[in-house]
Amino acid sequence: MTSQRTRERLIQRLKEQGITNQRVLDVMRMTPRHLFLDEALSHRAYEDTALPIGYGQTLSQPYIVALMTEILLSLGPRKKVLEIGSGSGYQSVVLAQLVDQVYSVERIKPLIDKARERLRLLGLRNVRFSHSDGGFGLPEYAPYDAILSAAAPNVVPEELLHQLGPDGILVIPVGPGDVQELLVITRLGDSNNFEERVVEKVRFVPLLGGTTR
Repeated sequence: MTSQRTRERLIQRLKEQGITNQRVLDVMRMTPRHLFLDEALSHRAYEDTALPIGYGQTLSQPYIVALMTEILLSLGPRKKVLEIGSGSGYQSVVLAQLVDQVYSVERIKPLIDKARERLRLLGLRNVRFSHSDGGFGLPEYAPYDAILSAAAPNVVPEELLHQLGPDGILVIPVGPGDVQELLVITRLGDSNNFEERVVEKVRFVPLLGGTTR
């Protein structure tokens, strides 16, 4: 189930769906996605589908992880990235292999504890997790070169825009239920002007407020 052949099939599917960034493809190939699922679901780890991880949350579809990561890197190297919604830690691990520093926010304490343990197992030390409300971002470490959200607010939180550095890029699903769109919002230089484009329709868990233990 975790053979190289199985992983190669996934990478081929990602290429067929339009993912072209070779660094992203290489990281997706090498990252052991089965480690981010309960054992009962690990045989499905390299399917191109979202899978449940408990607490009403999901491990995002590999295509969406690859797409959002490719977009995040599309304007050049990103050194300092904020991730909203650590979840299982899978997207955190992908990002950690492509940028200098990842700050990751998660509102559900048991998920963040598991994510920390998985990163320890993989020997990655450039991710700082925070148990807090992702809608507020993480202002104490701002500004960020890029922000990626794995949960969908109904509207773009102003706080996240304020935490983007010059030429920063925000990749975020926005909208309720089945009418979500993946948006890419770019800060124009160090101005307070932003450029927005829609990538495609998506389906993410909602961005909820507060924290849980």
